[in-house]
Amino acid sequence: MNRKTIYTLLLVSCIVGFWVFENFYTPDTYSASENTSLKKDIPLNFLPSSTTGAIVAHSYYSLSYNEPFEQAEWVAYMLKKSQLTRDQRKRPFFIEDPKVKTKSADWRNYKGSGYDRGHLCPAGDRRFSEQAYNETFYTSNISPQDRDFNAGVWNRLELQVRAWAGRYNELFVVTGGVLEPGLQEIGEEDVDVPRYYYKIIARGASDNPKILAFLFLGKESTKPLRQFTVSVDEIEKRTGIDFFENLPDELEARLEGRVEVGDWKF
Repeated sequence: MNRKTIYTLLLVSCIVGFWVFENFYTPDTYSASENTSLKKDIPLNFLPSSTTGAIVAHSYYSLSYNEPFEQAEWVAYMLKKSQLTRDQRKRPFFIEDPKVKTKSADWRNYKGSGYDRGHLCPAGDRRFSEQAYNETFYTSNISPQDRDFNAGVWNRLELQVRAWAGRYNELFVVTGGVLEPGLQEIGEEDVDVPRYYYKIIARGASDNPKILAFLFLGKESTKPLRQFTVSVDEIEKRTGIDFFENLPDELEARLEGRVEVGDWKF
């Protein structure tokens, strides 16, 4: 067998191997089987729009994946007082999200980048069950974050959200990085590093909720959390996402155009 024939056979073998991988490879999963009784319960009026149409629903949170940026443009979930536990959980590996059709970015993109694999739905909000906790370790639920920011002001907000869940019984949370052109990229898959991060919290009746929104530059700050509050309108302008699109237009305009800090106990 001559060299040309060997190269041809190797090329064909590689092509066949890639085809088999793309069509038959089943990634690891932390998700429950399809007959699970575990259901998310996000009210219809709270669901944001998706700029990509790539919406994924897990048992305890949903997300809209943005493939060009290799991360979710938003992650949304409910946080209930009954879910606030201090249960100790074994930290699992980060794995690709099997429900993202385009495949979520590999965790190795973050290795050596100097950025944390920052959770969007925090693992600390999901300690009440092993499955709920493990689901937060899909790479679709992480975004590159400055280490001091992740451990500092962003963590302070996550703790405040848990305190509000304990006070107000139940919250809706939607969060993500602001995905825009010209961002720094890391890893072989060019995962974008957001300059800004947002978090929007809602509580109360889904037809007339109380809403509070935050926008942060992704750097550590010791400023009070109140100083990072903005209108939902401002975040919508930056992201192109309609966050409460199912509310009546007049009510949506009124709620999203103002900042009502007095409705929340800091």
